[in-house]
Amino acid sequence: MKTQLKIFSVLICLCQLARVGYAADQNRHARFKVLVVMSYEESYSWCRQTKTGIDEILSPSHQVHYFYMDTKNDYENGPQKAQEAFKLFQALQPDGVIAADDNAQSMFVVPYLKDKVKTPVMFCGVNEAPEKYGYPASNVSGILERLHVAETIAFAQQLVPTIKTVGIIGKDSPTIRAIQAQVNGEYSTYSAKFVDFKTAGNRREILSMAKELKAGCDLLCIMTLRGITDTDGRPMDDKEIGPLVADAFGKTVATTDHVVIPYAAMCAVVKNGWEQGLTSARMLLKAMEGTPVDRIPIEVNSYGKRYINVTMMKKMGIRPKPILLQGAKLIRTQE
Repeated sequence: MKTQLKIFSVLICLCQLARVGYAADQNRHARFKVLVVMSYEESYSWCRQTKTGIDEILSPSHQVHYFYMDTKNDYENGPQKAQEAFKLFQALQPDGVIAADDNAQSMFVVPYLKDKVKTPVMFCGVNEAPEKYGYPASNVSGILERLHVAETIAFAQQLVPTIKTVGIIGKDSPTIRAIQAQVNGEYSTYSAKFVDFKTAGNRREILSMAKELKAGCDLLCIMTLRGITDTDGRPMDDKEIGPLVADAFGKTVATTDHVVIPYAAMCAVVKNGWEQGLTSARMLLKAMEGTPVDRIPIEVNSYGKRYINVTMMKKMGIRPKPILLQGAKLIRTQE
């Protein structure tokens, strides 16, 4: 009996030591403060995807503060928002920063943080070449965003084999100009002949350009249209402007944007904000735990999801081979 009591006492001691060790380990690895600066608005689906990825890595154990610059709807006030973000940075004194998408780099990270503070900064969702921002920097690394344009074109051709030529269209913005640079560097590899890349700022211009492309293209690839202004200067969302652009083109439409596919396109191969957020959060956690930023190389996204809009496909009278449906997410046009 005494032996059993001694064994029991030893087990209790071991459990207490284990709890102390676990608590110490938690204190050692948890409760970093992180500031996340998003280029766009909180309700934008890309921001929500990015946040999901970040939270998956950081939210269970760390304090994460989000700031939204809203530059897709209000680009002109972006610098003012960036200044507000920096004031928040000064107040929080975070252990690390994540800056999402290009406007947060040019307006916030480069003027206020790059090579100016010791706080590690990880970017995500960057379309521009990193050299434009002077990345990598002493305290900055991250993950680039590259659209699956070639894959989207090839997927459209699998569904509609008669496609031989492609045009691209989108809202004029710093992001779309970065996408143009990507296209200019790779269009010779596309499986369809690249004809033109047109951008516009308002409804009248974008519809006119879609009609122009109709004359010389079998396929129109729509990039993001969010923020195109109507006749009153009001920013439109993809649900409003997407169907109008698709109707103006009148042929097969594809996209690389998950927001466009439910309203205006037949198919897409889409990158995911979750991958961007998840990767940047992992990289930042590594830096906050002691790895020098210059030992954390810049990464590029690789994940792509195939989408098929079955409503659009049926409307066009397309009956794809069953194998093309495997692994693709099937959706219907949303009203």
